[in-house]
Amino acid sequence: MLAARDLAFGYRGRPVGHGVTLTVNPVKVLCLLGPNGCGKTTLFRTLLGLLVPLGGQLEFRGKPVQSFGRSEFARHVAYVPQANSAYFPFQVSEMVTMARASRIGAFATPSSKDREMAWSALDRLNLSHLADRTFTTLSGGERQMVLIARALAQETELIVMDEPTASLDFGNQTRVLDCINELRRSGLAIVLSTHDPGHAFACADEVALMKDGQIIGFGPPATAVTAATLKQLYGVDVAVEFMPAADRSICAPILGKVQRQG
Repeated sequence: MLAARDLAFGYRGRPVGHGVTLTVNPVKVLCLLGPNGCGKTTLFRTLLGLLVPLGGQLEFRGKPVQSFGRSEFARHVAYVPQANSAYFPFQVSEMVTMARASRIGAFATPSSKDREMAWSALDRLNLSHLADRTFTTLSGGERQMVLIARALAQETELIVMDEPTASLDFGNQTRVLDCINELRRSGLAIVLSTHDPGHAFACADEVALMKDGQIIGFGPPATAVTAATLKQLYGVDVAVEFMPAADRSICAPILGKVQRQG
């Protein structure tokens, strides 16, 4: 679906990463795991065609990402930014309906089908009661779920989420992760970034470990996310234990053994 081969990315005069090879498969969740500042957001901006690759290949369904027009690409790939980004005070229903822009003309108004798709996305995530609220008055968890609803209204086959659980409390993180699992079961492919290894075990089919702009490990969570790889990634000792009741592993730092940086 989406493939990067030996990808170099960053900004003119300021490279951020290189040598990145990734493949996003249909109906799978790929988790990009790495510490703050490792280049996750810049890589995502490149995968979305917002930044021109500095080298290597980047393709969507066998065609260079840069060959797609913005509206055409938006009909295939949706983007969910972090909920703490700045937004204008639109109503929630308006925010979600705006996702239909790639499917209507430049000067056209949303049709009844566009409004129906927006309401359907809100209903699917149990957010209809927020439709008349102003987006900027919502809590962080509500904002994040509305942004996911907006991506659903785009009717794409791939959703890219930039740290969707950032700044959320434990309950809202759990709701977002449950939502990601439900979307995958419904047939969507998802790429998400996080700095919490527990999230990889909670929802990912594959994990890419990123440090200093490079992929240092890749594979299923059970083999890619280990005590050794997490120490390499974060510089701390971590216990990784399988929990039969949850049917997945969990991670916990071993306090008092922090590796000094520099």
